[in-house]
This record gives sequence, structure tokens and C-alpha cells, in this order.
Amino acid sequence: QVQLVESGGGLVQPGGSLRLSCAASAFTFNNSAIAWFRQAPGKERKAVACITISGGMALYGQPEQGRFAISRDNAKNTVYLQIWTLKAEDTAVYYCAAHRRPNMCKPSAQEYAYWGQGTQVTVSS
Repeated sequence: QVQLVESGGGLVQPGGSLRLSCAASAFTFNNSAIAWFRQAPGKERKAVACITISGGMALYGQPEQGRFAISRDNAKNTVYLQIWTLKAEDTAVYYCAAHRRPNMCKPSAQEYAYWGQGTQVTVSS
């Protein structure tokens, strides 16, 4: 059974940090590359980062290197997205998604077969 559950979102002041979690079923975690996407109001869903089961990583569309990091905890079947120095433009619903293939990271949402319900991140003072 494919299951993805995001958590860790909330209201954060500018400059703060968050760690989002994506808890996956064991089958999904061990057979799928998992990505984080975000969708701001009125905008399309965009890829943020992806990690394969082998630990290969990709970051997408971030001009400031080092504000985002993706990681996985094999013991907990969980993928994390760490965000530092949060800005108002980071406000969005953040989704994790599983690719059908274990070592395939792509920035297109159409590549991903399974999605979580999303977690809201709001950056505001």
C-alpha cells in the first residue's frame, strides 16, 4: 500500500527554519525516489528537492544555494526537507511525492505517481 504523510508545517517568522517530514509506507520508501514539491496560492506546483533510494539528491529551482536540504532516515521510512532562512516567498503547501522508480528524480510533477495530502508552511511576522 502506498502511503505518504507529511508533517512539520506551520507558521514561522522570516529567517526561521523548519524541518518537514514525509513518512512513507515501507514498500514505497524502499522502492521509490521521493520528492518534495510546493504550491503557492494561484501558482503551479513546483519541485523543490528529490532523493533516490540510493541517496542521490537533486535540488530544483533555488537560486540561493544552501537554504534547502533533503535527507532520508531508512530506519524510520521518512524523508525530510530542511529549510533555513525562511522567506515570505517560501509560503506554500508542501507535498511529498513518490516516483514509480527507485532511482529516478525528475522535476516534473507528472513523473510522480503518488502524493501526500500536503502540509502548509506560512512565513510571516
